[in-house]
Amino acid sequence: MRNTLKVYVAKAFKLFGLEVSRLPTPLPSPTVHHGIDVVFDVGANIGQYALLTRKEGFRGRIISFEPLPEAHLQLAATAKTDVHWTVHPRCALGSSFSTKLLNISKNSYSSSILPILDACRSAAPNSIYIGEVETPLITLDSVFDNYCAPSEKVFLKIDTQGYEWEVLVGASEKLSRIKVVQLELSTVQLYGGQKIYKHFFDFFESKGFYLWSILPGFANRETGQHLQFDAVFVNGLA
Repeated sequence: MRNTLKVYVAKAFKLFGLEVSRLPTPLPSPTVHHGIDVVFDVGANIGQYALLTRKEGFRGRIISFEPLPEAHLQLAATAKTDVHWTVHPRCALGSSFSTKLLNISKNSYSSSILPILDACRSAAPNSIYIGEVETPLITLDSVFDNYCAPSEKVFLKIDTQGYEWEVLVGASEKLSRIKVVQLELSTVQLYGGQKIYKHFFDFFESKGFYLWSILPGFANRETGQHLQFDAVFVNGLA
């Protein structure tokens, strides 16, 4: 039935002179395509994203931030093999300077400063919280110039489990100098108080960024509902 439907859809498109085809895989990396010099990897966990950017061909500098103690130790150990990869002292990024309690999830990468909601727990049972730890909170604005020169093109990646808006508020002074932003967005609230995707689409449009790509993310396997995806925005003014 599914293959038959695909045939009908393809025929319908041809009536209008259109062709159904798959996008090339893999797509070009935005870090390479936009000539990025520095990647700020916010919410690095144990370095998965940084390693992926290297695999995709990025050879510039990576600055990683991670608040979980154990993950930060693993991250630092992995980064030692890469002279252009710096791990900032353990902290979380947000909109101000303070100390926060970070909720530790069973799977580590779902850990968040925000309270987890049933929508997340039911779709991903290993996201449940099993502990908490204090973490320093700083702003990206406060360390931005320590890691990049005004002439360098900057890529900001944010994966902070519902805390993305706070990170952006703390980067407001430097946002105009950031060429590309990639962040994980939710279609529904998975963490208490988080802002969902439409807020960010409106925000970036108001700042002169345009949508570059959307990358599939986390879905509820039982219902099929897509709960998270990554969006990449490019600064049209930078």
